[in-house]
Amino acid sequence: MAVYFFYGDEEFDIEQEVLKFKKGLDKNFLEMSFKTFDNPKFSDLISILRMQPMMFGKMLVVIKCESYFSKTFEDKEMKQIEEALEDNSDNTDIVMLAIYPRNEGKKPDSRKKLFKLLSKYNVKDFPSIPTYKTAELEGRIKKFAKSKDLELEKDAVNAIISQIGNNLRQINGELDKLKLFAYPNKKITKKMLNELCISNEDLFAFSDYLMTGEKDKALLEYRKLLEKKYCLEIVSALQTMIRKWITLKAKSSKLSAFELSKLTGQHEYVVKLSLQKLKNTNLKDLVKLKRNLTEAEFNIKSGMSLDVEQEVENALFR
Repeated sequence: MAVYFFYGDEEFDIEQEVLKFKKGLDKNFLEMSFKTFDNPKFSDLISILRMQPMMFGKMLVVIKCESYFSKTFEDKEMKQIEEALEDNSDNTDIVMLAIYPRNEGKKPDSRKKLFKLLSKYNVKDFPSIPTYKTAELEGRIKKFAKSKDLELEKDAVNAIISQIGNNLRQINGELDKLKLFAYPNKKITKKMLNELCISNEDLFAFSDYLMTGEKDKALLEYRKLLEKKYCLEIVSALQTMIRKWITLKAKSSKLSAFELSKLTGQHEYVVKLSLQKLKNTNLKDLVKLKRNLTEAEFNIKSGMSLDVEQEVENALFR
């Protein structure tokens, strides 16, 4: 038996680490040998920590536990947790996860007794890569590309950082799409990236018209976006971008471009460009647009909307 404690705000890296353990399990018995739990209450936690494999072979138990660091366990409860970890089956691996929102700088409280207990085992921090550490981001992007047998032009690497920022999951996903787009070739160019991926400029062109009330031009730009992505993917990209724009508008008078870069996970150049383009945009309009898109997304995913594209258009242009 081994206990692992992973925490941080780079969920993609944490997920990949867990997948390494999962690959060691018998694929024929995954339903019984792989269990996940989301911040279970204390009485359930003790039972989970003492779980035994149902059959021969190893068992992997993954427990999300970030909420445990916002409260205090009593000494007797900590004693039970410690005993349960020590007495667990030799064939069971336990992975405790504390995953936090990206780029908010949150970590589990190291003063907590639980943190000190889990830190006696295999502990690892998984922080997101700051956008200003471009060399480190370039290294990860090139590593992703190599694993997919792709070659990236230097300009393509820079464009990925500029357009996507430090979101490793999104970067990895876009490279998968680019691989299909480039097949049978292996080289990825900036031109391919611009043709396939929604960029900040694409979103700005659309939002500029939308915010100034030029709905005919905004609709035309929206149709262009639909040539690159399914409408729900556009909504997701817009939601992410608008959330960042709201942060920039709300915090720009108090924070520098560098501080805003750290807060939003965007390259500092992108932050400065965004602030310039958002100069005449009303914060209330951004909040209203985000609320409309959230409502449309809920209607679509819950099956309440039969015409997906119309639902999105209504959210954008009402």
